[in-house]
Amino acid sequence: MRWAELAERAAPSAGLEVETHDRDWLLAERCGGIIAVNGGSDEEPRLITLRYTPDEAVANGRHVVLVGKGLTYDSGGLAIKPGDVVHAMMKNDMSGGGAVFAAMLALRDLAVPTRVTAHIMCTDNMPSGTALKMGDVITHRDGTTVEVLNTDAEGRLVMADAIVMGVEAQPDAIIDIATLTGACMRALGTDIAGVMGSSQPLVDQIRRAGESTGEPVWQLPIGAGYRAELDSDVADLKNLGGANAGASTAAEFLLHFAKDVPWAHIDIAGVAATVQPNGWKTRGMSGFGARLLIETLETVPAVD
Repeated sequence: MRWAELAERAAPSAGLEVETHDRDWLLAERCGGIIAVNGGSDEEPRLITLRYTPDEAVANGRHVVLVGKGLTYDSGGLAIKPGDVVHAMMKNDMSGGGAVFAAMLALRDLAVPTRVTAHIMCTDNMPSGTALKMGDVITHRDGTTVEVLNTDAEGRLVMADAIVMGVEAQPDAIIDIATLTGACMRALGTDIAGVMGSSQPLVDQIRRAGESTGEPVWQLPIGAGYRAELDSDVADLKNLGGANAGASTAAEFLLHFAKDVPWAHIDIAGVAATVQPNGWKTRGMSGFGARLLIETLETVPAVD
């Protein structure tokens, strides 16, 4: 994919190590989520992994993994989206991955002290005779099985395996960012992103960073009641909860894969695009999240 080619060209000049992996690698590494979502596409998936190691003079000894949703186009798959103006912009479903990519390119020049590994999961989500179907059960890298109730709840499937890879690296924290749920946009509108997490110090740091950068986030709840919405009769999880609290149930899905590693999730579904210029945001794709991530990585707290 062209994004992977861009990463291979741009990363070295920003002081980053870069690896890009194709479908065969993802299949061999048991990344069942992205393989399943990519099933209806003519374009191969890619995993872009970027690594930033700060100079010893500034390094704070901490390691954070970033995970970005890189859905280059989201039709909804077999659960196809309506043909309206909002869904015509589904090219912006890679905005989480774009924010991670942009942040990584700036870390060396800003002398950010935290070591960072970034995983950007790239695919589109298309309908075809080979596409993922409602009712399918897929297996993720850590062995978790997931019953697919809606092929348009694909972002969490794609990101889950990257979160598992993050856990395997035993970092101090994992932060994921994604245009994940329309429910978050309906709850918070188009100026404020949602944040949820298993570590309150990490969530608080992200909130402070948002205040500094003009990219505000509002904490939404997670917990056992939301997790119960994901119970399946045929698998470990469903990829969709009930009709309510969709942002929280989606976060609970991702938390399952983060295990005991301090983790935070930023849902930018409502803020990824701007209809009219607003403050620092121009019309179109806003870039929301890049500065927020950089500011967070400048002063990662001792997380619990």
